[in-house]
Amino acid sequence: MLTFNRVEFSYTNQQVFKDLHFTIDQGDFTFLIGKSGAGKSTLLQLIYMNILPTAGYVQFGEFSSDSITPKQLPFLRRKIGIVFQDFKLLSDRNIFDNLAFVLHVTGTPSKLIKRKVLFALSDVGLTHKQTNMPNQLSGGEKQRVAIARAMINDPMLILADEPTGNLDPETSLEILNILKKINNRGTSVLFATHNYDLVKRTEAKIIKVSDGKAVRVTLKKSATS
Repeated sequence: MLTFNRVEFSYTNQQVFKDLHFTIDQGDFTFLIGKSGAGKSTLLQLIYMNILPTAGYVQFGEFSSDSITPKQLPFLRRKIGIVFQDFKLLSDRNIFDNLAFVLHVTGTPSKLIKRKVLFALSDVGLTHKQTNMPNQLSGGEKQRVAIARAMINDPMLILADEPTGNLDPETSLEILNILKKINNRGTSVLFATHNYDLVKRTEAKIIKVSDGKAVRVTLKKSATS
């Protein structure tokens, strides 16, 4: 489903990746780990092609970074749901309208919007919060809304960029379990984190970004996992 083939990427005077190569199959749950500054967020941007490699290519489904056109980018991104550390909810509208906005943008028929929004909120246990504003929710609730928003267009892949970075350990585990539930239904998940304790709680592929490359690693599982 996703292939990085000999990818190189540099910012001005700073090389981030050199000969980056790995694959993710449909249905995989994969952790992306590495120290701060290793390039985890840059790697995620390469997947949804917000940036493009300076050498090599990224292939996601039928889309390739070496041939994609600006007109194709929206179609690529409809197949990817993104969950950010800082939620990125729209502060001027309630939770229902935060999710409905995504559907309006992608041209979903109006008669389907309410059904899809309520299903997504039910999936993360927040139907009762649909009329609340974002500032009325806890951090964990905001992240659950962000997951519902990422899932609402039935993507092939969820990219979670440090989704538990601002949350306490108990809430972080709740977020992990929601993403595992989504993965169990067949959606691939790439979960970028520096929280190794969280990684040790589940069986998953682990890719570590270090020195511009990606390598498969194994961590000793937590006794409480």
